[in-house]
This record gives sequence, C-alpha cells and structure tokens, in this order.
Amino acid sequence: MAELLKDIYTEAFLTTFSQQVQEVYRPFKAQQFVRAVLADNWADLTLKQRTRQIAIVLGQFLPQDYSEAIALLEQLAPDCQGFAYLFFPDFVVVYGTRPEDWALSMHALEIFTQQSSAEFAIRTFILTDPKRAMGQMTQWAQSANAHVRRLASEGCRPRLPWGESLPVFKQDPIPVLAILERLKNDPELYVRRSVANNLNDIAKDHPQLVIETAKKWQGQSEAVDWVIRHGCRMLLRKDFLAVQTLFGYAADSPAKPLVLSAIIKTTATTVAIGDKLAFHYQIHFRPEAKLLVRVEYAVDYVKANGQQSRKLFKLAEKEIDGRQGLRGERQINFKDLTTRKHYPGQHNVALIVNGREVAKTAFEVVRREE
Repeated sequence: MAELLKDIYTEAFLTTFSQQVQEVYRPFKAQQFVRAVLADNWADLTLKQRTRQIAIVLGQFLPQDYSEAIALLEQLAPDCQGFAYLFFPDFVVVYGTRPEDWALSMHALEIFTQQSSAEFAIRTFILTDPKRAMGQMTQWAQSANAHVRRLASEGCRPRLPWGESLPVFKQDPIPVLAILERLKNDPELYVRRSVANNLNDIAKDHPQLVIETAKKWQGQSEAVDWVIRHGCRMLLRKDFLAVQTLFGYAADSPAKPLVLSAIIKTTATTVAIGDKLAFHYQIHFRPEAKLLVRVEYAVDYVKANGQQSRKLFKLAEKEIDGRQGLRGERQINFKDLTTRKHYPGQHNVALIVNGREVAKTAFEVVRREE
C-alpha cells in the first residue's frame, strides 16, 4: 500500500503545490524547489522518506525564520487537504522541535491535522517530553473540532501503524487512558473508533488493565459499549476466555458443554500454492433458544522454517437458536501476498467456538507443477 501511495508525489503535484506557495510568498523559487525535491535518489525513496524530503527541501526555500515559515504554511493549509499533505506536519518535526518553538508548533499541528493528520508528527514531541505533550493532548481532547479530538487519541496510540512506537506508554499506559476516558463517549464515530483502536493497542501489553477498564466503562452508553467491544477485538481473538463473561457469550464447561458435536472437512486433501481450498463445517449446540456464539476457523500455516503458525478468521458472531445449529462453507486462498508467503507441507484447519477448538482436519499444501 505504501509503495502505491508514494506515487501521489508526482512532478505535476509538486509543481501545482509550488505555484500555491508562490501565490502567498512571491520569493519562492518554484522550479528550483521541484528540481530539488526530485533529486537523483527520489525513485528509491519510500513514502515516509519522500514526505520527509519534501518537508526538508520546503524549509530551504521558505523564510529561514521558523515563525514566518509556519505562518505561510498555516495560510496555505485550507487549500492543501488530504493524505498527500502529510509533509505539512512533518515540516514541524523537521524545523519546529526547539523548546522555544513549542507553542508555535502545537498551534501548527492543530491547524494541519484538520486538513491532513498530525498523528505521526506529534509522536516526536511525545518522545521528547511526554508530560508536556500529554498536557497538550488533554487540551486537544476538549476541542470543538473532531479532527483535533481524534489527534488527542490517535497521536498517543502506543503502537500506531506506520508511526513510531511509544515505549513510555507501552510500559505505562495510564496517561493514555486518561485521554481515552475523556473521549470514549465522543459524539463522532471517527473519534470513538480511534479510542477503540488505542484501547486495542494497550491490550497487547496490558490485557488485564484493558479488561478492568472495559468493566468500568460498560453500560454507560451504546457508543461506549461499541468502543469496548472494538477495543477488545485482539483479546477476543487471542484470549477469548478472559473476556467471555464481559460480553455475555454462552458458557461452556465439561458439565454443560456448548458444542455437542462438530465437523470441519475440506473438499480436497491437497491444494497447490496459488489455488483455493474450500471447506465446510457443521456444529450442533446444546438445545437452548438463545446462545451468543463466536465461531472462527484457524489455519495452521507452515512457515519457512517448517514450523506452524496459527491465524484466526471469523465465521460468525451472533445470537443463535442452539436447537438449529450452524453450518456453512468458506474458502482458504493460498495465493502468495506481500503479507503472507505460503510453503509446502501439512497444514490444519480448525473450527473454534467461543475460544475452544471443537474440530480439526489436515491437508497438504504443494507447489504447483510447471
């Protein structure tokens, strides 16, 4: 994805942007700016490297006084909206980290996040001065602007994808939870989704803390209940039994088993890399009218070293009539992806109901014959 996104920075895009800059700052040397950005190594740069290069070169062609340069970018911001303009907040990271520029930089990020996003840029300031930065995030959490409120949550996610991790909050997420407490019932789903994603990040390092937080928040509103459920999605996959009672899933015990019988069967015993393999499943539950169940299938993929690695996929999550049971079909795709490469060997596909494996079958993955 990032490899495709980096191509948004075409010469035409840079030329149009340089003309916009020239309209508010006449001394700007538009053609020289474009040539400097598209240096000899441009084709080899990643998306983040290209964003950084634009920010660095931009600073070389704007006024050397940071306050003047940032004022010009704030003036341009309303006409520079979208993902492509992440180099605006990145400009702040490159040129605005001096302590004496704090207020200017925070104001700029507040402006820029409303047009693009400052969730990556603010992390540099968190890493430098966590206490001061989280004080700023607390202020942003009270903003009238949803984009700014979202920044308060998204910016301090301990494990933000594509962003620098925040070891200080992996170790102690309490300051982050204080921000989420303010935003958990936000009127905008856009903000609440960030709160849930942040909570899910925290659960990777502090599952029990997230469970305790969920219990404290549960029942406050439908919106908050949605945040809790979405924020516990990793726990539902990796540690279902720890959150089973929290969400009211049907109980399962040796004395009162949830699943009476189950089968999972593939339509073939072998599949070639690049092809798909279908399987069907059938589950008989104890005969109760209302059972909340989460049904998943797990594939034990063979890795390059010959060991197996399990990955879960959801089949169904709903309240059912146990007297009717469940059945269905699904396909497993063995096409190689950038995120997963397939290797020959014995694989398994298992049926998981409310966190417990109830059926499993094996099949062989082979290389396609030429």
